[in-house]
Formats: sequence, C-alpha cells, structure tokens
Amino acid sequence: MKKFVIVILSMFAMVACTTNTSGLRIDGDAQKVLFGDSSMSRSLSVDDITTTQVDGHAQGIVSLTSNISSDLDLLYRFYWYNDQGLEVNTKVGNWRRLIIRGKETRSISEVSVNPDATQFRVQIRRNND
Repeated sequence: MKKFVIVILSMFAMVACTTNTSGLRIDGDAQKVLFGDSSMSRSLSVDDITTTQVDGHAQGIVSLTSNISSDLDLLYRFYWYNDQGLEVNTKVGNWRRLIIRGKETRSISEVSVNPDATQFRVQIRRNND
C-alpha cells in the first residue's frame, strides 16, 4: 500500500511540474481560435483562416499579425482531418519555426499529403529554446 501511495504522489508531482506549451489552437473547419495562453492572446491576432485546394489536396492558410513592437519567436504544427473529423496523417509533422517581427503580418500554410484531408487544425506556441 505504501508503494502505491508513493507512486500516486509521484505522478501528481510530475503533472504539477509540467508546463502548458499550447499557446494557440486554430480549427480551420470551424473557423475557431482558442487561446491557451493569455499573454499570446494579447500579442498575436488571427486575421484569416482559409482552406483551399491544390492539385486535389487541401491547403490550410492562416494569417497572423503581431500586436506588439518586439519579435515573436513561435513554433507551429498542422494536423489534418477528413470529413468525419478523423485524423488522416499517420505521422505528426514537425514543429516549424516562425518569427514575426513587431507589428508584422505573416501567413503560414501547409498542403496535406493525404488527399482525404478536408479540414485542418494548427497549433502555435512560443519557442522556448
């Protein structure tokens, strides 16, 4: 019983020490923006969310604007889904780096490798390296 309690307490301690790395989530299909980091919601605006077709594959495009005068060093990653909302990429893509200069507007985009993809979600977080 003593080992069980120690294991449970250790798990709670590890969870308490983890940091939330998700700053922003954008759902392309629902045109929904969810900020998980209140400071990012003040520093960054999502101007446009678009899904287009390129040679039979979905392309997700998101336009972002910095609301601050200093640079934003960010990482982003796209996820792709079919019409039923099931993830279609078997391997999650790498985080990509994006630097947005003060008050600058930049677009990020990706074309799905899977032709069944019709919807996307992109996550954006601060680069803490």
